[in-house]
Amino acid sequence: MTELSEEQKRDFEAAAFRRLVGHLRERGDVQNIDLMNLAGFCRNCLSNWYREAAETEGVALSKEESREIIYGMPYAEWQAQNQTAASPDKLATFETNRPKDH
Repeated sequence: MTELSEEQKRDFEAAAFRRLVGHLRERGDVQNIDLMNLAGFCRNCLSNWYREAAETEGVALSKEESREIIYGMPYAEWQAQNQTAASPDKLATFETNRPKDH
């Protein structure tokens, strides 16, 4: 395996993260509940992880600020443009598989 410096790892991880966030911004048709049911995380999880990382470094971000960073717009605006009602089946699956920290 290629030996990577800590700086390279950080840079590559950051690039992959930016690409993931960009992909999720382009795919507003993919609902958060679908992501949660399939992968156990969603856009809101990413925004929470981002905020926690900032706080670890002494940077205070509000929930709204971190969500806007991930969604690329205010959360309420994203919801109005993209969010649809979850079906009873999706809600039941979510309740069954819901991660304990959500």
